[in-house]
Amino acid sequence: MTDHTLAKIESLGLKLPVVPTPIAAYVNCVRTGNLLFLSGGLPIDGDVKILGKVPSACPVEKAVEGARIIILNRLAVIKEAIGSLDKVKQIVTLNGFVNSEPDFTGHPVVVNGASELLVEIFGERGKHSRTALGVAALPLDVAVEINLIVEVAD
Repeated sequence: MTDHTLAKIESLGLKLPVVPTPIAAYVNCVRTGNLLFLSGGLPIDGDVKILGKVPSACPVEKAVEGARIIILNRLAVIKEAIGSLDKVKQIVTLNGFVNSEPDFTGHPVVVNGASELLVEIFGERGKHSRTALGVAALPLDVAVEINLIVEVAD
């Protein structure tokens, strides 16, 4: 059976990374009923790491790229959990945290990298509620962290 969503991702010139190993005492994903609660993902894919305070140490454009990397690694987690991305019924909510300078107010721009990619991949099913916040620091000094709640088919 073809995973049409995975084919869509590949048609965009993108690919899912290897599922990241949690860096502390948690799991990547918990399923309850038809909802997946995904832990915060970091913008790390192999040797690519998007680090630093936005915008002083990490330009906004780089942080946007980091948000997109996170979505791909969160989609890898979903695929591992349910077998096929075609079983995603709805991206319910996205919470984005930006490691930012106190006077930076462009958090929505950074998190748009994630939101727009989800809509590009899933269409209407990718539209979601959202929070975009600035924080004083994030694990490993990453520029952005994102978690998701996703509704899936039985």
